[in-house]
Amino acid sequence: MAGTPDEETLAAAEARHLSLRETVAFDLHQPAGPSDADGTRVPRQSARGRAAMATTRRVRPLPWPRAMAATVVNALLAALTAVLPVTLLTAGALLAANQPVSTATSVRVGLAGWLLSLGVPLRTDLGTLTLAPLALGALACWRLFRAGVHTTRALGARGSRDLRRVGQIGLLLGVAYAVLTGLSGWFVDAGAIGVAPLRAALHGLVAGAIFAALGALRATGAIAVVARRVPKVIRDATRTGGVAALLVIGAGAGVTGVAVALHGGDANAILAGYRTDVAGQAGVTLVSLALAPNMAVWAAAYLLGPGFAFGPAGVVRASFVGLDDVRLPALPAFAAMPESALGGLANAVLGLPLLAGIAAGWLLTRRRLRPRDGVIPEVRWGHLLTGSILAGPVAGLVLGLAAAVASGRLTTAIGQVGPVPLSVALMGSGVTALGCLIGALGTRPLYEARRRIAAE
Repeated sequence: MAGTPDEETLAAAEARHLSLRETVAFDLHQPAGPSDADGTRVPRQSARGRAAMATTRRVRPLPWPRAMAATVVNALLAALTAVLPVTLLTAGALLAANQPVSTATSVRVGLAGWLLSLGVPLRTDLGTLTLAPLALGALACWRLFRAGVHTTRALGARGSRDLRRVGQIGLLLGVAYAVLTGLSGWFVDAGAIGVAPLRAALHGLVAGAIFAALGALRATGAIAVVARRVPKVIRDATRTGGVAALLVIGAGAGVTGVAVALHGGDANAILAGYRTDVAGQAGVTLVSLALAPNMAVWAAAYLLGPGFAFGPAGVVRASFVGLDDVRLPALPAFAAMPESALGGLANAVLGLPLLAGIAAGWLLTRRRLRPRDGVIPEVRWGHLLTGSILAGPVAGLVLGLAAAVASGRLTTAIGQVGPVPLSVALMGSGVTALGCLIGALGTRPLYEARRRIAAE
């Protein structure tokens, strides 16, 4: 018996809706999925369907009013987090010195420290200062990264895997950060510290766009899209080289910490020379901590061989130390500077970069040996060796960039401080490539033993 016209129209609409769902998001040739509430088997979603749904999310227009509001708020929060520590430190130092605390002075010094951490040169009575405190720079860059993540979530683009949205968020936050750094440069330049506002805006634009885009790349999941377009051997080499470079810098940080501990008496004498109370000594110590990452990179260059310069006449290498004509800054961290060349058992620390490369190569092979569904996968040793060799230039590039950002002019009396980036990059490439090869080859007996145990 035929149904009414309304029932026929409703049935036809439901059939068209089901057909559209099957065309866009489902593949009926796939195995049946989980049961629905009434026991009906629901088809699994196909890869083509998932891609279509993701595309639908990506082409959604950008909500510009909400985008601008989220961008401004997150950029302001990122800048405030980086400026506030230096501002409070300045106010505390003025209080410790029994001097009147001026809000404008504290804010101006805080903004100057923030701009310097982004690589903006400062003109002072002691000369042009370009040595960026990497601890503050790392804080500023991390906050920019988080600003990219928060802006992505605010715009509803989390998990969209849309590279265009990543570029838009990076550009928006870069422009907002450039406006903030440019205005800050103009405000600071009106006082005793000289800053070029346009250069400050340029540095803010570059830093804001890069690190905000990295945050958006992670929040949107587009990093998986980029990774799929890169050959596996390049991905392994990039990860292994980055790990090796971080381990080398970590070894430099460890050596620096040990040296400061061994020269604790000299560090205490430097602090006592300021003749201030606990608050003032804490401020001097925090300044040293702000330069601690710089000194870790210098120590890494020292371990690799090229060493670093300390002014036009000062040089620090494992084989030679020439600081007789150099007046070191009165900071506790500089009590760790070596006084002579390494000798005896102390030369063993020069093997730390090679050990870092070995550890990175070992981790690469261990990652490839990780069982999948209880089965140890086959390892292509040519792939591992190629990835280990290519990891060397990657580590060298990272170490060279670290040497570049950790160097700069301290004062006119001292001059340029830090390692030569090209020398560090070349030595880092060779040492880490050799270490990665040793680490990858050294895990082959472990691989064979694990396969033999699994076969039994």
